[in-house]
Amino acid sequence: MRLRELARVFFLEGLLGFGGPAAHLSMMEEDTVKRRQWLTQEQFLDILSVSNIIPGPTSTEMAIHIGYIYAGFPGMIVAGVSFILPAASITLGFAWLYTQIGRVPSLNHLFAGIEPVVLVIIANAFWRLAKKSITNLHLALIALTVALLVLMGVAEIEALFLGGILAVILFYRKIKIQQLLVGYILVGKATKLMLIKPTLLQLGLYFLKIGTVLFGGGYVLFAFLQGEMVNQNHWLTQQQLVDAIAVGQFTPGPILSSATFIGYLIAGLPGAITSTLAIFLPSFLLVLISKPLIFRMRQFKFTGAFLDGIRAASIALVGVVAIRLAENILTNNWTNVVLSALAAILIFRYQVKTSWLIVLGLLAGYCIGQS
Repeated sequence: MRLRELARVFFLEGLLGFGGPAAHLSMMEEDTVKRRQWLTQEQFLDILSVSNIIPGPTSTEMAIHIGYIYAGFPGMIVAGVSFILPAASITLGFAWLYTQIGRVPSLNHLFAGIEPVVLVIIANAFWRLAKKSITNLHLALIALTVALLVLMGVAEIEALFLGGILAVILFYRKIKIQQLLVGYILVGKATKLMLIKPTLLQLGLYFLKIGTVLFGGGYVLFAFLQGEMVNQNHWLTQQQLVDAIAVGQFTPGPILSSATFIGYLIAGLPGAITSTLAIFLPSFLLVLISKPLIFRMRQFKFTGAFLDGIRAASIALVGVVAIRLAENILTNNWTNVVLSALAAILIFRYQVKTSWLIVLGLLAGYCIGQS
């Protein structure tokens, strides 16, 4: 019964999860904490903190963590696969179509309605998490500092670790932080894997490496792809990479499903399957390793303070996403302003589920496209 419920909830979230990790996290928090009480708000925020500081896609690792907490090892597999499967399947369909017609079909008229709705969903996630988690002036200062640093161009993963370090300094000034500083310096350092030709084995090893060292989410993935797949190894053309990015943006679920698209272009269906398995496999392994440590960390002041700082920084990053989206979506676009206002009324006043808001956004986009 639990496994069936996990499969249903996370398959639906993967199917309707437009808007990237921040929107996914909002849906997960609503479905698993608010509506079903599978875990407490404290547990949700702690696993969010850990998911943010281990490599891999944050929202996918959150799904895996929640499945593990709710139904053990089988729950971990069911939740993770159910969340990934819709995005991978839809992306595979686009990859097949792309090889037939040589371009990505335009769905801009549909996404004209989704974008302002996603903005409100992310703003709602930020508000809910912030008011329950940022409970004192120190945490507020950490969140504000991290947000400003990221807006000025500091990498997200560095800002997250800096949030943890600031928390230790502010709350426990007498504790030495040399070890934390060493860990901070080492963040983001990864060795290059030299590839000779795009065999199926090399393709799998490449995406396995990406899944193991990828800090910072899906957008960092594209920096890896640009440097190694296009410039260094010439597995893809620049246009193919742009099209892969477009598919990752307008399909639901984890943006790392772009690996499915790329794998299909390089090696057909075996390449798509290999790439998908390889890029997501490290997330399952990392959750297995990190899950037993999460709640033990709360028992010690030193690591508890570090988690508090990471948590505040994580919430700040959600706020930064909302700010950047608002700037792009609402500027000089009164249609998006009106749609965002309507979505805000529905979600803040009437607490309409985010999945229904996505459906309404698609319908609004369809109507805009027909007008």
